Amino acid sequence: MQKLSQMLLHLFGWKIQGKLPLLNKYILIVAPHTSNWDLLVGLTAQFAVGDRFHFLAKKQLFFFPLNLFLKAMGGIPVDRSKSQDLVEQAVQLFEQKEKFVLGITPEGTRSPVKRWKTGFYHIANKAKIPIVMVGFDYAKKEIIINEPFWPTGDINEDFPQVLDFYRGIQGRYPQKIPDF
Repeated sequence: MQKLSQMLLHLFGWKIQGKLPLLNKYILIVAPHTSNWDLLVGLTAQFAVGDRFHFLAKKQLFFFPLNLFLKAMGGIPVDRSKSQDLVEQAVQLFEQKEKFVLGITPEGTRSPVKRWKTGFYHIANKAKIPIVMVGFDYAKKEIIINEPFWPTGDINEDFPQVLDFYRGIQGRYPQKIPDF
């Protein structure tokens, strides 16, 4: 599956820049999330790098038979109306498992947003794990993987560093990306 995924990315002109860390636990934030194609690109990239990630998706997507596919790919259904509980649930997943990588889109939706949600930061800080920033740049057809970033607990100091990584990375629909 790894070779096939690498071939598919190559066939469609995508390149992966950077490497995932050799850590058992971290949170991936993948942005900008502006299209349903992001899931397909992300899953193909996941297989191409040979690692297993989990991702959160709105519970409305987990209907038969799509739920079987999503769960097999690492999907975890979430109720987006309960965001505070979601942070605690994710922290518990990291505490319960020896190896766990969770991918999150900080926008929380494909629709245009004015600002990112901060749940990924709070999950990483409470679980004492790093954040690995991944950008899908459709203009360059690059999946860009950054070095792990360890949150300090000061979101006002850390968040600008996270946003700086994504400046200039163009989603499939750039008009949906917030102006940082």
